[in-house]
Amino acid sequence: MTQMEEAKRGIITEEMNFIAKQENISVEKLRRNVAKGYTVIFRNVNHDWVKPVAVGKGVRIKVNANIGTSRDIVNVEEEIEKARIAVRYGADTIMDLSTGGDLDKIRREIMRAVDVPVGTVPIYQAAEEMLAKGKAIIEMSEDDMWNAVEKHFKDGVDYATIHVGVTKEVVEKMKRVKRTVGMVSRGGTFLAAWMIHWESENPFYKDYDYLLELAKEYDVVLSLGDGLRPGGLPDAGDELQMSELFTLGRLVRRAREFGVQTMVEGPGHVPIDQIPMQIKIAKVATDNAPFYVLGPLVTDIFPGYDHIAGAIGGAIAALNGADFLCYVTPAEHLGLPDREHVRLGVIATKLAAHAVNLTRFEEEWRRDYTMSLARGSLDWEKQFKFAVDKERFDEIRKNRPTSTEACSMCGELCAIRLINDMLRKKGEADEAYL
Repeated sequence: MTQMEEAKRGIITEEMNFIAKQENISVEKLRRNVAKGYTVIFRNVNHDWVKPVAVGKGVRIKVNANIGTSRDIVNVEEEIEKARIAVRYGADTIMDLSTGGDLDKIRREIMRAVDVPVGTVPIYQAAEEMLAKGKAIIEMSEDDMWNAVEKHFKDGVDYATIHVGVTKEVVEKMKRVKRTVGMVSRGGTFLAAWMIHWESENPFYKDYDYLLELAKEYDVVLSLGDGLRPGGLPDAGDELQMSELFTLGRLVRRAREFGVQTMVEGPGHVPIDQIPMQIKIAKVATDNAPFYVLGPLVTDIFPGYDHIAGAIGGAIAALNGADFLCYVTPAEHLGLPDREHVRLGVIATKLAAHAVNLTRFEEEWRRDYTMSLARGSLDWEKQFKFAVDKERFDEIRKNRPTSTEACSMCGELCAIRLINDMLRKKGEADEAYL
């Protein structure tokens, strides 16, 4: 049975117990949320070395890091190292989005290199295999698509993005709804182009029950992809995005009846003032399904700094109900990210998630409180201990030294040092007087 089916029967699984201890929450509350579909647990039955992770109501905001080769750059060792760096700096999950090289080998080696859940987009492989044969992507057969899905599920991927909401109806709407950027989802575009060419319905939508059967067999979380997410601020909240979202809401309810875990993917590029509204609409439309957002990016004119734009949007989204933040790297919109881009993307997104988590979980608040105490007493050893990026901390301290106990920003003029000295002297004087 799936985690959801077990939860519906009142059974607390080994994975639920593990997660409850990790999150320091009530296992019974966790079970109820899994039963309702408000929380999902990542752990494919074939991925027996993974540490399960929960996303959704009642647990911490989680962070995903995308890695993977492209047709232009195929370096498996680098992708494995990027996966390890991502986990080292706080990524809770990894998505392998490889589109170049031996995709089966790359996926399996990445999964073996880390102990966190791994997600994929199976249609990428179906499309890549067409190109490798010298054929066009639109020449994929339905069997090609389904074979890719089943292969990934058998390999043990814990969640998979399937663009079920890109339907024939919404593709027809694309002909009259004009967008500034167009369609930016690769997987969604592959399907839309295939549907236009063959004048057929999306196979994953048409045969959704079969997709549910496959997901149920391996207990894969279906991440219902946002193929029509806005790729630029002017497109946020348009008819195409919302039409797909309401379709996904119906599919979430069908999956829950089947006992299959689902989450829903969201935007994209969204003006900062629209984020709370978009998150609330998504939660209502999907009956509180876990919501997975890319960013969202709050501005389009800072290429090279999109990890910051995404972290700003991610913090606001999480505060208003988003459950899962997909990182954005500085290389977004420019090229395949390298190791340093991955590190910066994870740290920025982890910062956004933690900023919200510390308002909800005492343990997270305690970490910041302890750092504040260390900072207030100029205890650099403790500050180093509680710093997330210790290498960066140490680098700045060594490259900007000072002869005082303060930092080189203020030195002898350090406000903390001055007031602490004055209070200490005043206390000594009062003690002597008494």
